[in-house]
Order: sequence, then structure tokens, then C-alpha cells
Amino acid sequence: MSKVFTITDGLENLGAMKTGGQGSVYKGKRTGEIITAIKLLPTPIFNPTDDDRSYRDFKNEVDKLKRVNEEPHPNVVTILSSGVSDTGNFPFIEMEYIEGPDLEELLKPPHDPLFCIKDVCKVAEHLSNALAHCHKYGVKHGDIKSNNVKFNINTGNFVLLDFGLSVMSDEQRRTSLRNAGAIEFMAPEQNDGEILFATDVYSFGVIIFELLTGRVPFPLNDRTESARNTVRLSHIETPAPDLVELRTQNIPAEWPEAKKERELHIPEWLVTMVYKCLEKNPKERFEDGVLLHDFIVHERHASKTDEVLASQLVVMKKVNKQLTDEVSSLKQTVARYEKQLAAREHSHSDAAIIAPARASEATSYSYEGNSSRSVSRSTFMVVLVLAIAFAVIAAYSFFSKGNADTVAASYAVGNDSLDSVQGGAPLFSEQTDDVENKPVEQLTEADAVQVTERKPEETNVTVVDTSQAPVADTSKKVEKPEEQTAKDQQDKPAGPGTRYRVAAKAYFHSKADESSRTNEFIIPGNVIVRAIEDKGEFILVNFKDDQGETTTGWIRKKDLARAN
Repeated sequence: MSKVFTITDGLENLGAMKTGGQGSVYKGKRTGEIITAIKLLPTPIFNPTDDDRSYRDFKNEVDKLKRVNEEPHPNVVTILSSGVSDTGNFPFIEMEYIEGPDLEELLKPPHDPLFCIKDVCKVAEHLSNALAHCHKYGVKHGDIKSNNVKFNINTGNFVLLDFGLSVMSDEQRRTSLRNAGAIEFMAPEQNDGEILFATDVYSFGVIIFELLTGRVPFPLNDRTESARNTVRLSHIETPAPDLVELRTQNIPAEWPEAKKERELHIPEWLVTMVYKCLEKNPKERFEDGVLLHDFIVHERHASKTDEVLASQLVVMKKVNKQLTDEVSSLKQTVARYEKQLAAREHSHSDAAIIAPARASEATSYSYEGNSSRSVSRSTFMVVLVLAIAFAVIAAYSFFSKGNADTVAASYAVGNDSLDSVQGGAPLFSEQTDDVENKPVEQLTEADAVQVTERKPEETNVTVVDTSQAPVADTSKKVEKPEEQTAKDQQDKPAGPGTRYRVAAKAYFHSKADESSRTNEFIIPGNVIVRAIEDKGEFILVNFKDDQGETTTGWIRKKDLARAN
């Protein structure tokens, strides 16, 4: 059977994946069984030489786009090649094939109609990171929508796809958007054919709004031109709907009540960011993806810090109540002893009246008893006050020291629940038994006791008593530091089971290769990892953060130090 449509030599057409006003995407196979994705633009080039202006414009835009891939990025699709098809002279862009569902598919059954807060935050961070990378190289995407963002099931990253609109000429872009553009995601200025960095920011805001509420701000009810004009006019004139109200209305009924209550507490910074992205005037939005990404990273980190501090405050209140109860109990004990001593004194007084011969002995005993009681009570109260002060100082030191390590470790590893997509199973896991994952208002006294009674090794915090620390003997030979160089690491034999300590910051890689680096990393806080597999400059590890989530990946040896 002859081919119906060919791309070019060495690039086989395996069939169309999707079509639209900006062109069609085909699944392709390069020589050597390499699967790729080909974006075929809708306007043919009649003379594929430098004499043709359309061809020159296409090449110039593609060259600009390829500069984005000069620095590999885990959230941006890689451009492999470009050219003109053998059939029809259609310009095409060949990209890496990303295996996994897009955001539009993840909002349809069997998945939930909207995302959990922590998954929305992950998408926001990954997608804004992609925009920041593109904008840094001067590339405006122009077609940000939910089916152009895919979840890579092999790396766990969200990836921005389909740069077809960015390589079109201005006139082609205006025509394409006017006739077949995704009008629900278009910024107001796109109606005039204008694309700015802030245009991508607006479309980003529409996506995050959709993930939080289950619908876009201005839905397209049908495909008629009248409906498209209504949506276009809404983007220009109508304020965005109430995000919190829509999320409350569309929250899945089958979710447990505890989860519903938790998921309705949207972080204030997230709501503020969405509405700033959806401003009608481009000058009132984030100027570009770089500023947007910086805002998200800062606010997400600060939010995690606030959550940890709030949890610690609950625990501190519980500790304070326990100390207060203990003081009250001790006061009652002192009062009881005083009463007993008073009774004994009264008893001795009666004995002195009845038996004068024993009066002096009773008086002596009473005097000695009073003296002993006076000294014991004052000493007891001083010791009691010192003990209470020491307990408060120790608790404060414990939580203030543990805060930095706890926040850094939880932020570095992330709260990723989009770890796998298998057979249409639910994509998001729920951990309702983890005390540290509960909102502050849901923590019970049992939870607080669980935290206060936790063993030191479970908190990753070491309290060191420096008052008894021996003075270093400078006359002895200084031992070699624990942090070894990359060469020292390679000289020593290593293998599965070898223990390493994170030296500064260790990024995870999906493969034992520099170019496969992901966004996930570990910031040290006495973090020890154990090698599962050793491969050259990399080791494979399982890392479990303080929230009980496990990340598996390759880490560079030069980011680690051998642990004893």
C-alpha cells in the first residue's frame, strides 16, 4: 500500500494525532525506531528557497525557537528538526514525543473534574518555569492552552508543547486565531493579532483558573461565530468570575468531608496570582514568565513555612498546657506536704502540754522541722522554676532549629502526587493519616502528643549540648574533611548500599545523564541517602521526605559526600 502523505526522507508518518487552525500534529518515526511528534503548519510554501519571503520568515522563527533548546529544560519540549514536507510543501517542526496525558484529558473521567491544591501548585510552578525559559530567549508561545501542556509519565514533569503559532508570520497568526484559535484561552490583545510576553501570562492564568474550578472563566457554549464573539467580548470587558465560589460548586461530591474542607482553603497568594494574570490591561499583569515564576516560587515556599510554623505553634501550645498542668500538680503536692507538716507540729504541741518532760525535745524537733521545711521548700521552688525555664528554652530551641531543615526538605522534594498514570486509574493519591499534612485547624490533641513524643530520629533535628563539648586539641593532626571532592569519590570503591550525604543541593535526574535533570532536588538538612544502583557519575536513590512522599531518581555523585 502506498503512503497517503509523506513528510521527508527518514521521517515516517504514523498518522495524525490532532488537527486545528494552527496546523496538524502527526506521530512520526525516525530511522532507528525513534518516535517523534511533527507539527505540520497549514500554509504551504510555494518556493522553499531563500528567495521566498515566507520560507525565510519560517527559517528565522525556527532558528529563534531552537535557541530555546540550547539549554535543555525539563518543562519545554525539544525541537529536533524542521523543514518542508515532500508532499504539498507544508512547513513542519519535528519535536520529541512526550508520553502521557495532557491537562485537558486529566480533567475528564475517570479523573476528577478539578485538581487538588498541591497539584495545581505543581502545574503552576512547572508551566511558569517553561514560560520563563522561553521568554528569556525572546520566544512568545502565543497558544497556551490545556491540551498544549502534557504530563510526562516518564519524568513526572509537566511539559509545554506545540510552538507552531510562534513560527507563523503576523498575518498567518491573525488569520489562524480569528478562524480557529482556542478563543477560551486568548488574551484580549490577541483579537488584534498582537502577541506579547504578557499574552502568554494571561493564557497561563486561564489554565490555573480551569484546574481550580473545573472550567475556564468564559466557556464556549457552541462553535458558532456568535458564541465565539461572545467569549471574545467577555475577555475584553467582563471581569473574571468568583474563583472560590466556582470551586465550592464543582467540588466532587464523592470526596471525603475532610478532603472537601481542606481543598476549599485556597492559598491567598494563589488566588491573587490568578486574578493578576487575568487583568484586561497587559501592563497590569506579570510582565513576563520570569517575574511570574519568581512570584510563584517565593510565595509557595513562604506558604510552606507558614504551615510548618502554624503546626509548631499548636504543638507549643500543647507543651505549654502540659507544663502548666505539671506546675499545678506540684503546687498541690507542696500544699499537701505543708498541711501534713502543720499537723505534725500541732501534734507535738499537744504532747508538750501533756508531758512537760518531753517539751524541750518536742520544741527542738519542731524547731528543726521548721528549719528543714523552710529550707526544703525554698530549694524546691527554685529548682521548680529552673526546670520550667529550661523546658521552655529547650522546646523553643528544638522548634526554631528544626524549622529551617524541615521547610527546606519539604520544599526541595515537593508534594508531587502526579507520579504515574496507569490504565486510567486515579492520578492523585491522598494521605489523610499524616499529621504534618493536616491543616492547622484540624490538628487534635492526639496529633500534638504524637509530634511531641516522636523520637529524635523522626524529626531530623539534633540538639547538641555545647556546654560540655570538649575543646579541640589543635596539636593533633587535622583529619580530612567529610566533604570529599568528586575525584575522591571516584577513587574509592562504591556500589549498591553505599551511604552518601548531600553536600549542597542535589537534583534528581530521570536517567544517569546530565540532560535528564528534573525540577526536584534535595536541600541538605542532615540528609543521608543510600545508593540502590551505581552507574559512573550517578547513583540511583529512593528519598523519603518528612511528609512521607518518596522520590526515586538518579543523583550526581559530585553533589554528594561519602558518609561513614
